[in-house]
Amino acid sequence: MDGITSSNDPSSDSMTSRDYYADSYAHFGIHEEMLKDSVRTGSYRAAILDNGHLFKGKTVLDVGCGTGILSMFAAKAGAAHVVGIDMSNIIDQAQRIIEINGFKDTITLVKGKLEEAELPIIQFDIIISEWMGYFLLYESMLDTVLLARDKYLKPGGCMFPDNARMYLAAIEDQDYKEEKINFWDNVYGFDYSCIKDIALREPLVDTVELKAVVTDPYMLKHINLLTAKKEDLAFTAPFTLTATRNDYIHAFLAWFDITFDCTHKKIQFSTGPHAQYTHWKQTVFYTPSTITISEGEKITGTLSCVPNARNNRDLDIGVEYTAGEKPTKVDYRMS
Repeated sequence: MDGITSSNDPSSDSMTSRDYYADSYAHFGIHEEMLKDSVRTGSYRAAILDNGHLFKGKTVLDVGCGTGILSMFAAKAGAAHVVGIDMSNIIDQAQRIIEINGFKDTITLVKGKLEEAELPIIQFDIIISEWMGYFLLYESMLDTVLLARDKYLKPGGCMFPDNARMYLAAIEDQDYKEEKINFWDNVYGFDYSCIKDIALREPLVDTVELKAVVTDPYMLKHINLLTAKKEDLAFTAPFTLTATRNDYIHAFLAWFDITFDCTHKKIQFSTGPHAQYTHWKQTVFYTPSTITISEGEKITGTLSCVPNARNNRDLDIGVEYTAGEKPTKVDYRMS
């Protein structure tokens, strides 16, 4: 996710957590990591530059433009004019980058909050944005992108990307669970198990090897960016996971796929354990107890996801599942 849209620069002594979130996107390290993510940046480049016929002579809005990389791809693809909007101070560097690279007349940058900003163009042919967060929706800008679509996209216009799909599977992860969760049972001879429950309820963002996956993946949620509503981002979805071998299960694993379906030459990428590394990695939800499963056996359940009431960029995620006859429910918090 490049950046988000918000209001004026806060003074350091009155900064809220949201301000710090916004300001963090001014730090170069975050943008370096995202730009060096060749799957992420390369997919956007291919989707835009390999479909120049969609961009030629068109107006483009880049929501959360960050360093301006997507705006420059769009300009290079032949867009008549590109408007990039971001709240972070990184946009000051983006302005320099755009001027250095000769796009000053084609790209206009706006610093501010999308809901309040006045854009130099009223309607756009294409909206591009790299809005995805961990677990797709954590600290995501998707609600801002949907607002931009409703306010600024021409009828029949394109969203880049236009589809996202979330997946769930189960994994064997005994060694890491021992290190991260069961460690608290005995800390230098002392019982720290009260922390174990807290640790368990915090999803882990990490890379997982494909060989750890012990079930078929299940598509949990499909988001069509042309039709999705903000209310769709809080959801409860059923799942059924079918074991591919006899093994133990220590956690559920979530990831997402992104597709540019409006393009002539289809571009897509996955953040799953079967795919090339991305900075989003995967999200691990440890189970309170180990599940024993046999090939062909199924785990059924539901996963709910809602923005946290106090901070809507955090997520409250509930997983309720039945393995054998015993139903279990775990509430997780991504914060």
